[in-house]
Amino acid sequence: MDDVVVPEADTAVVIPAKDETERIGVTVAAALKLPGVDLVVVVDDGSTDETGRVARAAGARVVRHSRNRGKAAALESGAEAVRLLDEGRPRHLLFLDADLGETAGGALPLIIPVRAGEADATIAVFATRVKLGGHGVVVRLARDGIKRLTGWEPAQPLNGQRCLTRAAFEAARPLAHGFGVETGMTVDLLRKGFRVVEVEVAMAHRATGTDWRSQVHRARQLRDVGLALAAREPVVKQGLESIRAHTRP
Repeated sequence: MDDVVVPEADTAVVIPAKDETERIGVTVAAALKLPGVDLVVVVDDGSTDETGRVARAAGARVVRHSRNRGKAAALESGAEAVRLLDEGRPRHLLFLDADLGETAGGALPLIIPVRAGEADATIAVFATRVKLGGHGVVVRLARDGIKRLTGWEPAQPLNGQRCLTRAAFEAARPLAHGFGVETGMTVDLLRKGFRVVEVEVAMAHRATGTDWRSQVHRARQLRDVGLALAAREPVVKQGLESIRAHTRP
């Protein structure tokens, strides 16, 4: 029987989380089983439940925000924590959502092309699509905006399951605010010549519902994606810079 080759640990997982007590432990445990992953950092983004405690008990390093600062800030904090623990050997960064549960174990296909040097960043395409409560307005906005600005049309532009080299992550900074982070990251990396590919994975997260909280969440997504695209439109960007120049004291 051939020996199983286990890759050298070279990847860290960053999981932004807010009020995810029920799922974060299982998500962390599944992520820690991924080949080549030796570190999971959970950013507790102002949770009011036991998210941080449960994540730590499952084996994650936990960074806590005393108040909710949004997804982009959570990713920044998690990546910085990884950098401080890198010890001179930059790890690849695998970003996962907190509600993936056991399906977080299906993230290996995202890591492989980055590990092999075939891609600088990968974006997940869920093989099984869960029907969402919304109407796809935000997805269409992000997809059309990315295509307009870069020429590339992603299948799932808002998917937060991504693996990046450290160099690619640094090139994408500063990250777009809040829920615009994925859209802004994709545009910035493509414009700078980084290789971005979509990879089909057997993963799934909790679908957004149709109650008022879900509608507010969707409205925030729409706002943040719109702002991320506007800031990357040449004409709009020039106008914003002109306004700032003329309003400085």
